[in-house]
Amino acid sequence: MVEGVRVYGGWRDDLGLKIIPSKKVAKDLYEIYIGPQHPGSGHMRITIRVDGDIIVEADPDIGYVHRTMEKLGEIRGWIRPIPLFERMAIHDACNITLPYVLAVEKLMGVEPPLRAKYLRTLLCEINRIGAHLYGFAIFGVFLGHSTMYMWAMGDREVFIELAEALTGARLTHSYPIPGGARRDIPADFPDMARRAVKYLRRRLDEYAKIFLNNPVIRSRLEGVGVIPKRAAAEMGLVGPNARGSGIDYDVRLVHPYDAYPELDFEVPVFEEGDALARTYVRVEEIKQSLRIIEQAVEWLEKHPREPIVDKYLYGKYPPLHKKVLESEGRAKLLPTVAAMKVPAGRAIGRAETGRGETVYYVESDGG
Repeated sequence: MVEGVRVYGGWRDDLGLKIIPSKKVAKDLYEIYIGPQHPGSGHMRITIRVDGDIIVEADPDIGYVHRTMEKLGEIRGWIRPIPLFERMAIHDACNITLPYVLAVEKLMGVEPPLRAKYLRTLLCEINRIGAHLYGFAIFGVFLGHSTMYMWAMGDREVFIELAEALTGARLTHSYPIPGGARRDIPADFPDMARRAVKYLRRRLDEYAKIFLNNPVIRSRLEGVGVIPKRAAAEMGLVGPNARGSGIDYDVRLVHPYDAYPELDFEVPVFEEGDALARTYVRVEEIKQSLRIIEQAVEWLEKHPREPIVDKYLYGKYPPLHKKVLESEGRAKLLPTVAAMKVPAGRAIGRAETGRGETVYYVESDGG
């Protein structure tokens, strides 16, 4: 590299290998392409223009990677795509799959029992907290705050264990199914959930001291990356990023689904539109998710032994499977359920995931 010679399109080292692809676009100004990055982040590359060591312009080029999920969904029936879709947001598994399940339920004309709705909503909020804590961890280390990374990753484990106690799986749960949920809460879950809520509320105060109110961190966020409300709407921002720019929109309230109409919570909105506002939105959303978890657990305690699958699924169970469902609270999926047919038609399901609104459009030919 020391002996490299500058050529159009990049450098060539002693072996003739071209690296750092770039081209001269003006006097003393070079265009360099960083990426594309891993498909998990959306397959993005950044085109930057540099004057020496100074970046004078950066253009994020957000590409589209067809992950074949739509195509695979055509041949996998109606149940088997659920674990596939979870891979789009592994730490937000229930939120990312629930709108698909809601769309299929519309086609089937199925209404899940209220207990199943509360169970699914409970897991969605557990996942939302885990997703936000994961985001804070990565965010912290990008800002040079390794303590935030370790704290948030460690605290995220509390809610991963909570999800595991509910579903039997740490990350990808395949929990909501058309017509209900796959497991009921175990006997010790309410106490476990309340301890997790109490713990994280205390930790958020500590996060504020060490991270959010840290003058170094605030100087790197406040007034940085400002996205005005109108620009956010024109770009189609969703979720916490949109609400950080003053857009008061949350699918859970605008298009309520599952148990959300029964629950008392607020949608935090900040007007500043900068990186600090987008950070505070997520902090406040965690606080609201803790409120929802408390309410859901309290309702589930007061309404024990209610069904977690609808009559359509329950009617297909043989006596042994009914016994397992009633005694252990586990809804086993039978081959007849995995191969079920859905009436012809079209439907849309939408939900508020940790990263914003997610929409599924499904179409059935009756097969």
